[in-house]
Amino acid sequence: MRNVPKVLAGLVVGLVVGATLTLAVQSRGEQLDDAPLDASNGRAAPGRPEAPATFLAWVPGGLPAGFSRAVAGLPSIDRVTSVAEDNVWMTRSWSSDGATVDRPSRPFAIPIDAAAVAPRSFGAFLPPPDRAIVAALADGQGVLGATSAALRGLGPGAVLAFRGGTRIRIVDVLPDEQVGAAELVVSKATGAAIGVHRERYLLLQPHGGGSLTSRRLRARLRPLLPADLGIYRRVQVRAPGETPFFRSGDAVLPPVMIKTLFGEFAARPSPGRPGYLDIDPAWVRTHIVTVSVPLLGRITCNRALVPQLRDATSALERRGLGSLIESYAGCFAPKFVNRDPTAMLSHHAWGIAFDCNFPGNAYGEPPHQDPRLVRTMERFGFIWGGTFVVPDGNHFEYRRPPATT
Repeated sequence: MRNVPKVLAGLVVGLVVGATLTLAVQSRGEQLDDAPLDASNGRAAPGRPEAPATFLAWVPGGLPAGFSRAVAGLPSIDRVTSVAEDNVWMTRSWSSDGATVDRPSRPFAIPIDAAAVAPRSFGAFLPPPDRAIVAALADGQGVLGATSAALRGLGPGAVLAFRGGTRIRIVDVLPDEQVGAAELVVSKATGAAIGVHRERYLLLQPHGGGSLTSRRLRARLRPLLPADLGIYRRVQVRAPGETPFFRSGDAVLPPVMIKTLFGEFAARPSPGRPGYLDIDPAWVRTHIVTVSVPLLGRITCNRALVPQLRDATSALERRGLGSLIESYAGCFAPKFVNRDPTAMLSHHAWGIAFDCNFPGNAYGEPPHQDPRLVRTMERFGFIWGGTFVVPDGNHFEYRRPPATT
């Protein structure tokens, strides 16, 4: 597969770091104001109405049946649109002049993070100049996110082909923040043809959104969830500015960002092994290595992750905290999340996540990692799964470059 341009990778790192810093500022209680500013005094410019506040709502594992309709029926909600998102398989792509760009070797295809929307209701959440795409989406055409377009070297007029024979012409490229950092956006009818089925999140515009907080909105939405969701009965709400991209599972990097930093592979669902992948061996040879790392021993991970992981474990060792890692359970594992073939791809498939201290830290159970281990890993750029909505206490994965201080 293609090598990721170093300049693009650097831009993505900068974007991730910038988003992280923004969230850190907000966590200290500062708020962002979306109103236009008067450059002379920093106040909202007179006569310029503030754009309606858009909120994100998502549920682990996808939205339960009927949830979107129930939310739309709340008297406090002005507008709502649901977004489906799944992994789909691209078999070929062409530039606007007809030149072949992507052509993975059979039986492999390129996994694409695709979102499917109801064009008319989704259009209401776009800036007015971008709403011209509504008719094109309804007509079966598609939109690329900006990072996706840069990764592929494609733009308007390009054509993407998918398993099953569907071809999608690209009509526009939109900023990542407008498409939830999805690689491709299509209508729900087109999405169904290429394999996008699961409703993942809602975009909401409540009445009086300027005074509404994510906590208050979450309290209004929680009673609408079915009682039988178990550990997944946890609706998450984000207010404007609280997350870099409005998408489900917003704590971790979107797939397109991972591709720019760690390489894009071609693969296929593994025959006879539901929930697992067969990845193009050429990509594995280039990107996956087996090396020795302090405290973990022999690991098999993405080549680009090894220096950062080695620095983190060396820091633990220097501080006399090596005993905090009692067991290691793997890094590179080509699979879907929770080995569910209908789920998104696990970040273990890129070799950028590792598991340790599994006893006492099983998926879905209250985590028990030592806070000193968690703090050290976070300082070196790893997010801990114990903070996820459904905790995965043995799991750490790449989130950003190491802190500089």
